[in-house]
Amino acid sequence: MNNKPSTDERIWGALAHLSALAMGIGLPLPILGWSQNRRKSNYASFQCLQALGYQTLGYTIWILATLIVVVVSVIAAISDLVNATNLEEEVMRVATAHTGLSFVLIGIYFISPVVAAIACAFGKDFRYPFMGNLLARYLGYDPAETSEEQTWLIEEHEDRWVTSTGHFAVIIMFWGTLAPIFTWAMQGGRNQFLKFQSIQTVLYQAGTTLLYFVAGVLYVFGLVVFVVTIGFQGEVAFDSTSGLIGAIVFLISLLLALLIILFVPLLHILGQWAGYRVLKGDNYRYPIVGKLVEKQLSRKTQTFEETLA
Repeated sequence: MNNKPSTDERIWGALAHLSALAMGIGLPLPILGWSQNRRKSNYASFQCLQALGYQTLGYTIWILATLIVVVVSVIAAISDLVNATNLEEEVMRVATAHTGLSFVLIGIYFISPVVAAIACAFGKDFRYPFMGNLLARYLGYDPAETSEEQTWLIEEHEDRWVTSTGHFAVIIMFWGTLAPIFTWAMQGGRNQFLKFQSIQTVLYQAGTTLLYFVAGVLYVFGLVVFVVTIGFQGEVAFDSTSGLIGAIVFLISLLLALLIILFVPLLHILGQWAGYRVLKGDNYRYPIVGKLVEKQLSRKTQTFEETLA
């Protein structure tokens, strides 16, 4: 870079990247950093937006890659156990290997933001593999610009990137809502696009998270009914009316909980699709939720204009 970043710019960049270590809880920090530094520092703004993308889109890619690795390793482990001559020894070997694999996968996710934070602390223009250069071109970020040539990041693309990361964050249960909530709180008053996308994303993610809790409540309810009806001695009497009712209630609640758990990933996929559509230039609307939010905002805008008139 021709212009060395100031101490404040380096601190914001380093903190934004390190917030990834909080696994979702740190999402507000890069949004705060971007909000504070937009139209003040392209360096700090870019690093914060990049860190936000790593914690949402990057986290999604990491989760998918981890699931693939885990499934393949489990299949290989089952094959080894089936063909093992010494089952106890093979179980210990597989358990040790999977423990090591878990640490490696977690380490892969954490190493990049740590390296990024160190680079920012020294004033370097850090770029995440694959995402960094693409994001720089998308935002119009050029660290080689001199102070005389200074142009700010492309505002529309900034807004689209931030709102799309809110959609991508749906995969982070509960904490993912922090991204659209803080975007709404800090930048929602700047334009209707940010406000609308943030509000509908908050409601959509809240509903998705609520489904998890509903599934848990259904399972616990069925289990409690089952335990109460069979008695605390554990003697299952399916030939009695109470035992049969308890078993039926438990099976129904378990089935409903499983159906919800299987349905939620489809909502996650829809969230990723929404983020992609926003990046492509669409003002995406979620089914039902998006239309309701849009109607409510239009009504408020109309009321406000009538008041001014």
